[in-house]
Amino acid sequence: MEPDPDRTQTGDLVMAVARRIRRAHLEALAQWQVTPSQSRALRVLASREGGMRPSVLADELHIAPRSATEVADALEDRGWVARTPDPTDRRATVLTLTDEGRDLVAQVDDVRRAASEGVLDVLSAAQRRTLHDILTVVVGEDR
Repeated sequence: MEPDPDRTQTGDLVMAVARRIRRAHLEALAQWQVTPSQSRALRVLASREGGMRPSVLADELHIAPRSATEVADALEDRGWVARTPDPTDRRATVLTLTDEGRDLVAQVDDVRRAASEGVLDVLSAAQRRTLHDILTVVVGEDR
């Protein structure tokens, strides 16, 4: 049985759009010299009130604990993350965003959103709604 050419082409198109949006995000992040992994870590930390241990950050990012430590170190060096003792385990630390880190997350989110909008600007409002609805089903967020 031959593969359905429309299916293959659709998947290729989805990947091409994802690459264009990723490139736009990278360009948007360049002004802060923030890597995509650092940006993701900042967003994850922003989503948790009270911070999280580096091991939890690693789980959330689906990366090795050592990699999460390296990302946290870089963010701490830039003044965007602070390490504090874990109140429930003195051997552990908790990562929290600093005020500068929270400000950066807000700015990065705005710029990333604008970069995505720029890529999708070729669509009408109705097409964007349809695309959003379709992608929500494919991603599985409607279940």
